Amino acid sequence: MKTNNSRENILSKIKQNQPEWVCLPTFDGLKTVFKDDIEKFKTTLAGIGGQVIEIAKLEEIAEYVQTHFSAPLRVVSTLPQLAAVAETNWLADDPHSLASVELAIIKAHFGVAENGALWTTEVLLGQRVTPFICQNLAVVLSKNDIVATMHHAYERIGTADYDFGTFIAGPSKTADIEQSLVLGAHGSRTMTVFLWGHK
Repeated sequence: MKTNNSRENILSKIKQNQPEWVCLPTFDGLKTVFKDDIEKFKTTLAGIGGQVIEIAKLEEIAEYVQTHFSAPLRVVSTLPQLAAVAETNWLADDPHSLASVELAIIKAHFGVAENGALWTTEVLLGQRVTPFICQNLAVVLSKNDIVATMHHAYERIGTADYDFGTFIAGPSKTADIEQSLVLGAHGSRTMTVFLWGHK
């Protein structure tokens, strides 16, 4: 006596009625090109609560730290060039110990002009929690490392090898139903991008 296996019947019918393969669409038309990627990035970041400070050399970051974050405020950085004004030997510390960090200074692989986002991975963060637990975040970015859109960004990271990566766009923010915007609700209260180099 034959048994009617409805599951097999359903799967068989689905297999017989597969649509024809089609090529994936191209997204070239969505790759917006801005007149000036750097200016677009600066304007966008300012619009979401961040600030851009253009610098000619990394020593200017040290001057900024000394002016705005004097002792006993805790400053950490993954950049060895800032050892005079920031802790640089904290990478092996317990992540919970970073709760006392007033300012963290890290690097980004690149920025995105259309939304002001910065792409960074664990190799640049030191610890994954770093940009999210500090009170203030500063990111060093080269002018040559700004792409126009997220489409360009994903093309750039599509084949990259990394354990952890994140886009960070401005300081932490949230808004309630009455549209009251609060900065620093879940993470850093401020975000400063030190933009350096020549394009």
